[in-house]
Amino acid sequence: QVHLVESGGGSVEAGGSVTLSCSASEYSDRTKCMGWFRQAPGKEREGVAAIYTRGGYTYYVDAVMGRSTISYDKDKNTMHLQMNKLRPEDTGVYFCATGGSAYCQEDASEYEYWGQGTQVTVSS
Repeated sequence: QVHLVESGGGSVEAGGSVTLSCSASEYSDRTKCMGWFRQAPGKEREGVAAIYTRGGYTYYVDAVMGRSTISYDKDKNTMHLQMNKLRPEDTGVYFCATGGSAYCQEDASEYEYWGQGTQVTVSS
């Protein structure tokens, strides 16, 4: 079992920034891909960003591309997502996920392990 611990989030005004972090309990074949998903009230969970921990390949959903940066610190087994120019529609619970698949994008079925989620609320 891979354990994921998320941190960051909170309440932010529109136009502000937030940095989410996710620490994994191991660096292994089970954590080749790490990603962030979010779920807004009344909406389905969607993939936001992902990173291939072996090579730095990154993925961003169109809604956050250009104003977000995902990174991975191999020494700390920790993934970071910095989101800038936040909008009210960025509000939701953000989940960290990881898995052994090399398909490191928005498909939730490619991720085996999930964190508990952290709330991000953007006020207008």
